Amino acid sequence: MNAAIDQLNNAFSLIAPDAVLLAAVCLIFFAAPFLVNERGDAPVGLRHRWGFLSLLTLLIAGCVWWQSPPVTRTLGPFVLDELTWYIRGLTLTAGVILVLLHWNQADDARSAESHACLLAILAGVDLIAASNDLVGLFVALELVSIPTYLFLLLPRRDAPAQEATLKYFLLSIFSSAVVLFGMSYLYGATGTTNLSGIHAAFSAAHGQPANPLVAVATVMLIAGLGFRLTAVPFHFYAPDVFQGAPTSAAAMLSFIPKIAGFVALLRLMVPATGAEQAINPWTMTPAATPLLWWLAVATMFVGNLMALMQTDIRRLLAYSSVSHAGYMLVGLLVGIEHEGQKDLLAKAIPQSVSGIGAMLFYLAVYGAMTLGTFAVLIAAARSDKRIETFDDLSGLSRTRPALALLLAIFLFSLAGLPPTAGFLGKLNLFFAAWAQGYESSKWLAVILAINAALGAWFYLKIIGVMFLREPVNRSPQETIIETPSLIAAGLCLVGTLGLFFLPGWLWVPIQSIMP
Repeated sequence: MNAAIDQLNNAFSLIAPDAVLLAAVCLIFFAAPFLVNERGDAPVGLRHRWGFLSLLTLLIAGCVWWQSPPVTRTLGPFVLDELTWYIRGLTLTAGVILVLLHWNQADDARSAESHACLLAILAGVDLIAASNDLVGLFVALELVSIPTYLFLLLPRRDAPAQEATLKYFLLSIFSSAVVLFGMSYLYGATGTTNLSGIHAAFSAAHGQPANPLVAVATVMLIAGLGFRLTAVPFHFYAPDVFQGAPTSAAAMLSFIPKIAGFVALLRLMVPATGAEQAINPWTMTPAATPLLWWLAVATMFVGNLMALMQTDIRRLLAYSSVSHAGYMLVGLLVGIEHEGQKDLLAKAIPQSVSGIGAMLFYLAVYGAMTLGTFAVLIAAARSDKRIETFDDLSGLSRTRPALALLLAIFLFSLAGLPPTAGFLGKLNLFFAAWAQGYESSKWLAVILAINAALGAWFYLKIIGVMFLREPVNRSPQETIIETPSLIAAGLCLVGTLGLFFLPGWLWVPIQSIMP
């Protein structure tokens, strides 16, 4: 009995920051109904209290996270290593920004539940990073999915929001079923749900004929998780959901599910830091390599080409999110170690640029610049209308020049232009792909560069609308002051410019996360 209690306590220590978030979720759900009357009316300004409570919760979880060193520890269904530590820090930082974005998006009566759902989503992402078991991984994925449905619907219950929620709900449960189907085949092929045991089984079977069950599992898992990445062809829900959802919900969907999807793929396909490595760290099946190659190429081209045709800002940002998923898939793919010799040109590229490291670095950079973009859209909205079309941004440099400059910086970063972190992020991905020295990876690097140029066109188009057009039906009296969103935009600005001028504090630790 004492041994079981000790094991439980030790396991709790591995997920202590996540437990703080979930405890706050329970508290908010329990207390919220007592502060709203039978007619659904709440005291004026109640949303500010829930916002402050959410920030306090994230601060406490951040302190607990900072006190837990990234030393590799595995206990039952949980693992604590450098990847877990990094993802928790990234998620908690993004959580602070998302709480600020969501501050005034929900009314006083619904703000409690929406903040609780956001904290639950963040806890789910952290638990994905800490998962060392298929069952725990699936539960963590659902802890991200289920609160997302409510988070999309609670702030606004008009027809567009209901349509967006329904589309995301139906496709999300389908993707969850596909993931579960793949996990069942993975269990059937290895006889265990423990990820360490699965990787050990793959290492022992290296050189033997491939198990067809593993090939099926690989396809199903990549397809199911591709929904969360908004990878082509699992992206088609994104434009409609981004267009109909509240702005803060669209901001969350543009970033948080990508963390969940990429981390889940890493946990499934690459052994945890410090674990016994296979000859090839991609331990599932060789079939995953060409599948992800074509997935990355299609995602980059479809995202950028479709974004060029958009006139709705939200749909454009949805396709932008698709294209950036393709960029990060490049880093994930070239993170695989290949056998053979690299050519002389590849040897001229810095070998310290690892694919997985470049992908994780770009994930943080992408979070700063895309959340910053949505923060400006919230701050620039009129009291009676949110930013939707190019006309809503026309002449923004004349009516609100500071916001126009902020948005221009974030768009420059999304386009990959210096002096912004987006430039370094894309450069690292390019070097990581080219340094592999193989035809397939060098083609990926060339395709990435071409798509970065394509993407720059529609980002610069938005900047031209703000600075070169006259305002359309817009006056300073129609604007509102969104202080929380302005603070969030400032934080994102620090990350977007700071990671260009001082990238080492993040880049160096990332390189040791995974081989």
